[in-house]
Amino acid sequence: MRLLGALFAVLVAVGVTVPLPAAVAESRAPAVADPSGWVGPLSTRGRYIVDAAGNRFKLKSANWHGGSGTWTGSGDKGDPANHHAGEMAYQTPLGLDRVPLDTVLDGLAELGLNSVRLQFSGEMIHDPAAVPDLPANPQLHGLTPLEVYDRVVDRLTARGFAVILNNHTTTSRWCCGLDGNERWNTAQTEQQWQDDWLFMARRYAANKRVVGADLYNEVRRNALEDPDWGQGGDADWQRASQQVADRILAEANPDLLIIVEGINWTGLPVDGLPHGRPTLEPARTLSHTLVESDKLVYSAHFYGYTGPNHSGATGVGETHDPRYRDLSPSELRDVLYRQAFFVSAETGKHYTAPLWISEFGESRGTTDAASRAWFENFVGYLAETDTDFAYWPAVGFHTDGKGDGWSLLAWDTAGKRIDVLDGTDWRGPAWHRLVTAPARTGQVPAAEHWSMLNLDHADFDASLAVRAKPDWDQGARKGVCPDRQRLTGLAHTGNRGLCSGTLPAPAEYTAVHDETYVDSDWAAGYTKVQCPAEHAVVGYSVRGAALSAVLCGRSATPLGHTGRTLWFDRGDNRPAGEPGGEFATGNHKGQCAPGEYVAGVAYTTRAGSLETPDALLCRS
Repeated sequence: MRLLGALFAVLVAVGVTVPLPAAVAESRAPAVADPSGWVGPLSTRGRYIVDAAGNRFKLKSANWHGGSGTWTGSGDKGDPANHHAGEMAYQTPLGLDRVPLDTVLDGLAELGLNSVRLQFSGEMIHDPAAVPDLPANPQLHGLTPLEVYDRVVDRLTARGFAVILNNHTTTSRWCCGLDGNERWNTAQTEQQWQDDWLFMARRYAANKRVVGADLYNEVRRNALEDPDWGQGGDADWQRASQQVADRILAEANPDLLIIVEGINWTGLPVDGLPHGRPTLEPARTLSHTLVESDKLVYSAHFYGYTGPNHSGATGVGETHDPRYRDLSPSELRDVLYRQAFFVSAETGKHYTAPLWISEFGESRGTTDAASRAWFENFVGYLAETDTDFAYWPAVGFHTDGKGDGWSLLAWDTAGKRIDVLDGTDWRGPAWHRLVTAPARTGQVPAAEHWSMLNLDHADFDASLAVRAKPDWDQGARKGVCPDRQRLTGLAHTGNRGLCSGTLPAPAEYTAVHDETYVDSDWAAGYTKVQCPAEHAVVGYSVRGAALSAVLCGRSATPLGHTGRTLWFDRGDNRPAGEPGGEFATGNHKGQCAPGEYVAGVAYTTRAGSLETPDALLCRS
């Protein structure tokens, strides 16, 4: 989360250490050693990630940075002094010039990790120049940065680790300030970003232990413009992330988890002006609906020196807002839940997904009580909530025990290691509690999945099957449920819909624009679009605010033919408990009950009407 990194004077590694308790220091056996007892690919069931056998796979990860660059953006790139903390990585995972690749992997396993978030930049994957010799790994001689990345991926997965590809930056430099990498399309076109992702997804498609695509790191304000969530333009992160995700799954690699991080920062960090860290809060009212509904993972970053409205800066850019480390334990829990943890805690909603805290950390050199307490409290909350995590960073450098101090593992020029469990690091007991905390294991039953349809700005949601078919309502904006789901709810205004189900994909589709298939006057005086027999509504289209047509999918099993009319033109009409959650904030909504399907939609064409949905035909 290293926002405005040049201003972060808090990133120091000085002070005293507290010895690890003997019982922990002697327990050097790894919680996870060469974690090979799982089968890829991974997918999701409700709030959990599962492997190919349906068993829970909790991401216990660390960030192995370097591939996305360590240069700070000024001075000679060849001078280590111009790289973050003097840690020059040559656009490769850090430390390969000091220790053999398998030595790093040994360390990761000993610390209880089963997965790695592996950074790359757009520049890295296109750089044709060979990296300098990495003395500890002569087998990497003459390789480009991407080829080194390949070898690291190959060895990690051969040793049983899951690998999450992370597009950290566009240009190869240390993240994350006003550095030209604020958004996916700041230093390049969105088309180039999409093309790079398809290239990377295809490159590792045969390796089922390459499990995820972490789409972009810490989307934030640039000098002039905020990112947004749902406005439909070039700065819309919700739109861009869903569109590239669907392309990855439909065109390149259907096995990958898609990791979408919340928005890291909007506004100017000046007292009296609006500013803050939206994180995942916008997903509560506008979530992602991917072409594969069991592939979405949401992520967020938390560091003690930042805050819900604090950039993390000191001096220029510092405001009087509290940092996370300034909050009481109860205040911290409330803020964390509001900003991110709700997506996994609140099950049965359209935004329900596994949550991966893909960055958090603290320095072994930290001495102030507030920062230490923050780390203990945050790690405790991760353990209590059984939340997937990735520590920042995995690997660092040290000289006589001194250095940046944030890493879990650090080596000096002679290859001597210090680590979080070496008995001299105050973080050790908390880390040990985290990786050994009780967690759900074994089979996770299939969960009802809810998906939101969003026709706010354009054709946006389409199933895999429908993407491959001709346009079923040219000129209209269309939304279609994922292949194994049906429409269950619609908004009276606002063009939003709700899908659910775990059903076989329809064998065929019929677009209905008129009353051809109406079999009874179930909404007298209203225009009705109704599916033919044995079909259910799986999508709809609009022109402006007006309903244009419905898309009907033929059911693989016989459907009931009796039902009821559900009106929602004058208020919400939804089942008790509002399954699926609020899918059209501020608008009246209608939703069929569990066990029913939508067979038709009615609207009025009377003068002054917008021809928006007024009623559903719900059949059992």
